[in-house]
Amino acid sequence: MTTRLLSALALSAAVAAVLTGCASTGASTDVSDGLVIGTTDPVTSLDPAGAWDRGSYTVQTQLYQHLLTYPAGETTTSPEVAESCDFTDGTHYVCRIRDGLTFSNGDALTAKDVVFSFERQVGIGSENGPGSLLANMASVAADGDEVTFTLKQANDQTFPYVLASMAGAIVDSSVFSGTKVHADDGVVGSGPYALQQSADGGATIALTANKEYDGTAPESSSVTIKQYTKSADLKLAVQEGDADVAYRQLTPTEVTSLSEDDGLQRVQGSSGEVRFLGFNLDTMPGDDTAQKTAIRQAVAATVDRAAIAKDVYQGTYAPAYSIVPSDFTGATDAFQTEYDGADPAAILEKAGVRTPVTLPIEYTTDHYGSGSDDEYALIKQQLEDTGLFTVDLQSASWDTYVGNVGKGEYPVFQLGFFQDYPDASSYLTPAYGSEDVNLLANHFDDRAVQQLVAAQAVEADATERTKQIEEIQQDTAESVPLIPLLAGQENVIGQKSLTGLTKSVDASGEFRIWEIGRS
Repeated sequence: MTTRLLSALALSAAVAAVLTGCASTGASTDVSDGLVIGTTDPVTSLDPAGAWDRGSYTVQTQLYQHLLTYPAGETTTSPEVAESCDFTDGTHYVCRIRDGLTFSNGDALTAKDVVFSFERQVGIGSENGPGSLLANMASVAADGDEVTFTLKQANDQTFPYVLASMAGAIVDSSVFSGTKVHADDGVVGSGPYALQQSADGGATIALTANKEYDGTAPESSSVTIKQYTKSADLKLAVQEGDADVAYRQLTPTEVTSLSEDDGLQRVQGSSGEVRFLGFNLDTMPGDDTAQKTAIRQAVAATVDRAAIAKDVYQGTYAPAYSIVPSDFTGATDAFQTEYDGADPAAILEKAGVRTPVTLPIEYTTDHYGSGSDDEYALIKQQLEDTGLFTVDLQSASWDTYVGNVGKGEYPVFQLGFFQDYPDASSYLTPAYGSEDVNLLANHFDDRAVQQLVAAQAVEADATERTKQIEEIQQDTAESVPLIPLLAGQENVIGQKSLTGLTKSVDASGEFRIWEIGRS
């Protein structure tokens, strides 16, 4: 299994991970007057080159700026460190750096720091880091206040999103090493907050407003981010006022319970997570390609996503009818259009499939949250109630499961994706791309679809690109290499007295703590 697969799956799965145990909270910083954010997400590293997980990204988002960013509520990029960024030709993307930017330690932020940040990200190439997102960057160079990226593949429409991703954070070249990941203490950025202290292995992180920040001052002058390794402890903390905000990952039952508390408020937004049922096209049941396709189509026509979202996840997930989240450009409800009213028995009969079909389904017990057992028990029930399937349901812990998925050992399997950036390509490429970029190891080899996946990533005409994205979704709804099931919803619970909570989460994947204040 490649590092890219491990990192991508770990990132997507972090969306629903509910861990066990108790977090240490021994930081000496007095935060009685500051904002306290509670989460179950662990922090791997505060160095942008050293982590590719949600817990680390939550903190990094507060500390660092990017050439491009996402305004609240939007999924298209706008300049941040850059004054402007544009293609000058197919393989050259040029950004002009804004004047007067300063890191939190007082050092000037220059084009030199920008070049350094991208070169070190690739040079370090940490197995835990996001450097592979820069795979299309051939080189980066500065000339005065201009930074020029030379790309390997021309007209890469995803490159602006990459600049705004975890891989694009700008660091101080006089503080960070160019060859190794920096320790958490002493990291320096130019974002709305500066690091004051990281304690207990990152379980307690104290931030203060960055006085050098060239932007609107944060609503809260100090913030403590505390990791709770039991979601029940996080629930109790926000109920009792020990935490102002509970951000990732309460169970559906806990979210529902807290939503009924008059002293709390709940904000829900797209998390960018999509859960799906994957198929190994070689080893799944069926005597030939036509039968295998029919079996997948029959499953797609049978599974009741709305019931799973309601009965198992109590509305904290939504039904998904595409691998592309519904609020992304080009997203369609292709699976709903294709299978609404379809007769699974007729599909199987036409292909000559003998029923009941024995369908082995594997899921992981400990990485997508405590709801996985109930989710797959319900899927088994839905399939078997038709009389068309006998489901052999098996499960494994993530340590075993993730390796087996990467080796293609499961005929039918649970998986989830989370975006690297809010664009359809972040889902289409790992799901339906060619073998070198496909993360499912499922022997998907539809050359026409793979060519479309590659083409949409470099299509400069927005209208044409949208058509290509829509066509990919329709084609794969018909061939069914995977079945989208659930779309993640980011549920944030906060004290009633807080302001700005509605601006803190959206489909970009960022958590804007600087928007949260007290009334």
